[in-house]
Amino acid sequence: MSQDWLLRPLSQPIAPKREIGTGITRPKLHGGSSFQEELNKVLAKQQQEVTFSGHALERLRVRNISLTQDDLKRLGNAIDKVAAKGGRESLVVYKDTAYVISVKNRTVITAVDSAHMTDHVFTQIDSAVFA
Repeated sequence: MSQDWLLRPLSQPIAPKREIGTGITRPKLHGGSSFQEELNKVLAKQQQEVTFSGHALERLRVRNISLTQDDLKRLGNAIDKVAAKGGRESLVVYKDTAYVISVKNRTVITAVDSAHMTDHVFTQIDSAVFA
């Protein structure tokens, strides 16, 4: 029995050819902006936001540490600086408070004010910045 059929080229499927038009338009969202524009806005917002772990929130409450929008912006800028240098876990000193921050998650892990800083040792950090 001959296996000549194995050597024959495969035929192309019978289907109409579709040509892609040159005037492709991107769909707009409700507000008239494209998906890419909306994605960029969300990513920019996430980069600026600073979040707090439950432990950090408890430390802020117990130690009467209050933060303004300007303070949060300064912390966010400090995180950006550390991220640009490749830091992962950083100590950010701002005003009279030290914050241990997870740079990847942009999350404050804990906060220590000057009254509680005596003999305090910060571990598991790879960078420090004064904001």
